[in-house]
Amino acid sequence: MSRTDHLKEEIGWLKVVFAVCVAMDASLIAWLAQNYATAHPLMAIVGSVIALVFTIIIGYVNHRAYRRIKELEDT
Repeated sequence: MSRTDHLKEEIGWLKVVFAVCVAMDASLIAWLAQNYATAHPLMAIVGSVIALVFTIIIGYVNHRAYRRIKELEDT
């Protein structure tokens, strides 16, 4: 497999990971918004921490994908 094909495959995989993380993050934030008044405080804290972790992962995956796109442009 050539370097270009490898980069394209990695970018395709990163798109999938990015989409899944965005969906999970949005769902968790929506759940927190709907249930903050009735949820157990520990569940709300854990949900908030996990939402923050997903947001950080989204930023990392986005940064990594843009680096791969830049590499693809340079080849």
